[in-house]
Amino acid sequence: MATKTALERLHVKDVVRRYGRCLELAGLDPHFHDISVGLYLKNGLFTVWTFSRRAGVEGRIEQIRDLVCSFGGMAPVAGTINQARYACGNSHEPAMKFLVMECVEKRPDRNLGEGAITLRDTKTRMTLTATPRQADGRWVYAMSAEGEGADNPTMRLRAVVGGFMRYGGAERVSPTEFTLPCGQRHDPLVRLLLPYARNVTSVEDLLDADALRGQMTTQTLGFSSSV
Repeated sequence: MATKTALERLHVKDVVRRYGRCLELAGLDPHFHDISVGLYLKNGLFTVWTFSRRAGVEGRIEQIRDLVCSFGGMAPVAGTINQARYACGNSHEPAMKFLVMECVEKRPDRNLGEGAITLRDTKTRMTLTATPRQADGRWVYAMSAEGEGADNPTMRLRAVVGGFMRYGGAERVSPTEFTLPCGQRHDPLVRLLLPYARNVTSVEDLLDADALRGQMTTQTLGFSSSV
């Protein structure tokens, strides 16, 4: 059995050289001493990294990596505590902002969610469902809605698909259907994005606030998350 590697003490430039650019940075981890946690990407390999060396930090980083795998649908890299990759070969970068928020800022012991991909719509009394199906050699997700509360449910579903395009890099297949960039089935990723795709305006406000916090953190650390 491979031995899992520990976190080394590295300078910023060494982290970037070894693990690639920082896709997203969570400025404060509310579940572990408010440390900052970054998600790096190089050649399709994701690395969860922190400069903190508090006692127990390696266990927390491994926990975040495992959450990234569960909520993002990645596979852990054997012999590591902080690396993962997508089997499809796509990095799904547009969704990483939400994945980092989900895995660092929210409670680590909450329910992952299984089965049908459904969610109550905050703008109506409908329940939204994303149903995967194969079509022309790729996986397509069809959005549907049950219940009352919308004058034009099709327009609402079109807007939700637009949210997946904006936040997940999805491609619209029909007014109410989309496929992810790789064309593969990624139920965990779709489940992750559905709450954000349903409400673009509120999410934009959330992202603006998060970007401000991230800018303050990266300035404090002396590097930019876009490096």
